[in-house]
Amino acid sequence: MTEEYGLLNPEEGEGEDFGDEWEEIDVSDTEADRIARKRDRKFAEFRDRLKDADQFKVEQSVFDDATFAAIYKLVQDGYIDAFGGPISTGKEANVYEALGAEDRDVAVKIYRINASNFQHMREYLEGDPRFEGIGSDKKQVVLAWTKKEFANLRRARKAGVRVPEPIAVERNVLVMELVGLVEDRARRLAEVSVENPETAFEVVREYMRRLYSAGLVHGDLSEYNLIIHDGELVVIDMGQAATVHHPNADDFLDRDCRNVASFFTRQGVDVDPDDLREFVTAVDAEP
Repeated sequence: MTEEYGLLNPEEGEGEDFGDEWEEIDVSDTEADRIARKRDRKFAEFRDRLKDADQFKVEQSVFDDATFAAIYKLVQDGYIDAFGGPISTGKEANVYEALGAEDRDVAVKIYRINASNFQHMREYLEGDPRFEGIGSDKKQVVLAWTKKEFANLRRARKAGVRVPEPIAVERNVLVMELVGLVEDRARRLAEVSVENPETAFEVVREYMRRLYSAGLVHGDLSEYNLIIHDGELVVIDMGQAATVHHPNADDFLDRDCRNVASFFTRQGVDVDPDDLREFVTAVDAEP
């Protein structure tokens, strides 16, 4: 298949049962919670500096001490060196540009514990074998969602799907590769005129197949969650991606296929959502 859109190769050593082996994901208190409870002088000074920073001033009523402690821990561990400006601000999370280890530009995604749409999160968590026993506590749901996005990104990359590289996660804060800088941000497919849409579709459907063979369904795939930067197609917003064992996995996949087929049909590519689904679920097919 053409490399025009940066199609990746899966990592070596992944067996046929890849996707059936689910890591246990712990959403209990982390070191950040202990730091927030202790509130020693160094943390208090860090928290106050961060609260005074222009990009965080409007968030003082949203980010609690444990969130600032999670950022503090990530700074201590060398994953964050300095913060830049906000990339996006949403109901569930804010994303900031930051400088990471070895002067690498990273994105820091901070989920709000009092997310207004946390019931939406529960719909994707319930039935996922990695998160059995998650109750209705908002904190537990948001922490589970953050860990879920990190795990999904890691699994997708191992399967050869171009997603932002996950770097670190602490409580409700996720550090990942920054795809494009703020002044040169990556564009969603919905925002650009797609060159060679036939080739782009082949890459997208191959990524959908690889996700499925890795035991994942994106669940919200469309031209708004596919971006292009430096000639690469990148799949984003993996937080809601569910396992193929999720009770609603078939519905999620059908929706993804309809969305992708609709977009590329408008681009002049003859795509049938049923044919796309058949290709995606043919996990024994050659890449």
